[in-house]
Amino acid sequence: MKNILLLALCAAAVPIAAQNAAQKSAALANPSGSGSLQASWSVTQDGSPLLSWIEKANDGSYTLRYAIHKGSAWSAPRTVAAGRKFFRHPAEVPEVITLPDGTFMAHWIEAPKEDSDAEFAYVSASRDGVKWTTPVLAHKDRSQVQHGLASMAATGDHEASLIWLEALHGEDEPVAMKRTIVSSAGAVMKEEVLDPDVCGCCPTTIVNTSRGLLLAYRTHTKADIRDIGTIRYEGGKWTPMKILNADNWKIDACPTNAAAVSAKGDRVAISWFTEGQDKPRTQLALSTDAGVSFGKPVLVSTGHSYGYTSVALDDAGGATVSWLEDSGSDAAVLVRHVSAAGVPGQVLKIAHGSKQSLGYPKLLHTGSETWIAWGNGSGGAKLQTARVTN
Repeated sequence: MKNILLLALCAAAVPIAAQNAAQKSAALANPSGSGSLQASWSVTQDGSPLLSWIEKANDGSYTLRYAIHKGSAWSAPRTVAAGRKFFRHPAEVPEVITLPDGTFMAHWIEAPKEDSDAEFAYVSASRDGVKWTTPVLAHKDRSQVQHGLASMAATGDHEASLIWLEALHGEDEPVAMKRTIVSSAGAVMKEEVLDPDVCGCCPTTIVNTSRGLLLAYRTHTKADIRDIGTIRYEGGKWTPMKILNADNWKIDACPTNAAAVSAKGDRVAISWFTEGQDKPRTQLALSTDAGVSFGKPVLVSTGHSYGYTSVALDDAGGATVSWLEDSGSDAAVLVRHVSAAGVPGQVLKIAHGSKQSLGYPKLLHTGSETWIAWGNGSGGAKLQTARVTN
């Protein structure tokens, strides 16, 4: 959330042409502008990749934009919202998704005052992706506190679920994870508490499985253990929270580092960062029953991981995982494929630079292709994108 410490800026992110026996990457131009940041992927109803981002306008204000890749080309960028007070932290990523009825839905976080911790979550909808509804607050509470770290998924033909955190009494007191249901008309329909005490500075993530919604997030105990938990919405109710793996990471601080989830039918992949047992690492767990149970963690990182992971399932049940790792003088964006049997392949380096300039890389798999986006607008740089192939 807003009082998260920003990472120090070092060298600019540098794309790398790289390949190994298992995977290779190819740089792909995208239509984002100078200073673009906070990349996010989704898939349209026809399976096309949709890339969204925040971009600085000529007058110094910021705009939420998106473009769709079809065939071999990008559509012209379209604007969702302009002149808003977007909170431009890498963890507070806006999203643009589509519902089964073709409606476009967007959410983002605003921080209206630099000297305040207040954050507010907004949503907007569009029938055609061009004309958007007037943004509305996604939560009932209007007080000057933190409402952020949101994620969204379609939960019906005509609605979406927004998951977000509310710190009514500050991050030193219990922070609640909540769900808001938003209609395809952009109207807030329902709000509910899902967990009354979670890690207050770590992003949430939500996906659809064959059995319903699945959420992964960083939990919190009175003893300051902050492991990854999952809950599912099945049969009209939420299941009790389950700890994904007992890492026993005890930290009296906010790690700003959570889990990433990808789902295809019964298959689910969750990647996450932990420093349990004082070993900074990125791990992956796979499920074949829609997240009811998971196999043993697979160690993905090979050195000192910084986390900020993303994951994308492929059609064979394997998963590509990305993360940031210490590479000596700077950081590197690394990816690695793990087979459906849990066997990790070789590590592929995508880019290097400072942690801040790399941002929070994001993966997507659609059709037969895996895509990655990274970058945080440092020094006027723009988002970078590439295809990753096996």
